[in-house]
Amino acid sequence: MLLEIKKTRRIKDELPRRWFADETMDLIVWHDKHNKILGFQLCYDKPVAEHALSWWHDTGFTHKRVDDGEGKPGSHKDSPILVPDGEFNLNDIAEKFRATAAAIDSKIADFVYRKLTE
Repeated sequence: MLLEIKKTRRIKDELPRRWFADETMDLIVWHDKHNKILGFQLCYDKPVAEHALSWWHDTGFTHKRVDDGEGKPGSHKDSPILVPDGEFNLNDIAEKFRATAAAIDSKIADFVYRKLTE
């Protein structure tokens, strides 16, 4: 079940954000000073096959795979990065999100679910 991480680092000049996480999913929501949601990133299928589905009010959706930096024999682990990824099942992602979002702010959960199912 997604729970809010209360103490997140605030990056100078970056929009305020709220972060929710559990063992299989992360949701990061960026908002303006009036709490209007401007974007979110839903990371799912953690920790084995993690992907990131991002939405921004001005550009819409992008879907990426998380390259965790592992798997390079003879070298140190690299930093995780987002890389292009192919097809995905938006309905499946929406249902996984809904199943884990019961404990978070209902305005945020409803907004994200609505975007995922539009």
